[in-house]
Amino acid sequence: MALKTNLSRFILAIIFCIQFTPTLRAQKKLVSKEKSMHAMTIANKYFMDKWPDVGKRIVHERSRASNIWTRGVYYEGLMALYKLDKRSEYLDYAVRWADFHKWDLRDGETYTRNADNQCAGQTYIELYLLDPQPYKIEKIKASIDSMMRTPKIDDWNWIDAIQMAMPVFAQLGVIYNDPSYWERMHKMYMYTRNNHGDKGLFNSQDNLWWRDKDFDPPYKEPNGEDCYWARGNGWVLAALVRVLDILPKDAPHRKQYEDDLMVMADALLKVQRKDGFWNVSLHDAKNYGGKETTGTSLFVYGLAWGINNGYLKAKKYKSAATLAWNALVNDAIHDNGFLGYVQGTGKEPKDGQPVTYDSVPNFEDYGTGCFLLAGTEVIRMQGK
Repeated sequence: MALKTNLSRFILAIIFCIQFTPTLRAQKKLVSKEKSMHAMTIANKYFMDKWPDVGKRIVHERSRASNIWTRGVYYEGLMALYKLDKRSEYLDYAVRWADFHKWDLRDGETYTRNADNQCAGQTYIELYLLDPQPYKIEKIKASIDSMMRTPKIDDWNWIDAIQMAMPVFAQLGVIYNDPSYWERMHKMYMYTRNNHGDKGLFNSQDNLWWRDKDFDPPYKEPNGEDCYWARGNGWVLAALVRVLDILPKDAPHRKQYEDDLMVMADALLKVQRKDGFWNVSLHDAKNYGGKETTGTSLFVYGLAWGINNGYLKAKKYKSAATLAWNALVNDAIHDNGFLGYVQGTGKEPKDGQPVTYDSVPNFEDYGTGCFLLAGTEVIRMQGK
């Protein structure tokens, strides 16, 4: 009887494998380039159609200029898309935006030290590189130069700031062949990493970042774990890949950024959801747990870039990037290009809730930007 039972189980196992193995394999296969490009195209079209006036102020609980950080991140994504699909309307949309703001920072405040308000400079610089007219980067250079005339290096006291401003320093160093930009960038990054809060905002035990001093110990999530906010860590990962993409191979301190990229990627692999997304709270799946598009997009961007540039082994990381991108394309984007599961602005899991397929966040622009950044690197990964 035992032999017959075991034989029956064996036969059933073979039947299961025959029936379901193709499905399991299909789940691991990256969506086609055509589907990826279509998803990015409709997501971008949805946004451009919704905001035809590039200078229109963004009004929620108050009015804000259209070159704040949320919009700056969108244009980072648009410029990445433009590199893959050089449609004139994409470039025109970005140039009109920059022209409207006179290539200046938020509300004309050139000499801001606020990284959020310097974010627009990343796109100004990319547009300058396509058509090098000095006026295009005059204001962003003046802003950064004014910071460098002081010894202050503690401006980036929240980790989002690393993405908003760090790539600007990297680009200016290349354009002007002036490593002093890279030196100041490194000092500011390391101060955030090792000094802000009690002992820095990077936890080398978990290889993840606390969003700001409010979340380093003794602060804990409801389950007793440290609070690692997904999008905040996504900003850091995005900053690292953007800076590494810019810096010369022999630039000083490059290895620091490479090492941080690789240990973060490994930490993120361990906390990915089975459906491909990441929760807003990386170490507490029950604290506003659920699918979230912005953090997931930024992690896809970082993982795919790392694979494409030889820092992350495809054998280890490609399946995670594939699972996440497939989830974004198949589960997050609506037929009209609207992106679901985008957490609104804030700094921790509870902010911008609820996060659902149909919920409209207070700002949609950065969600689209993150999605476009992810997709462009995934398409490059598909060519490998």
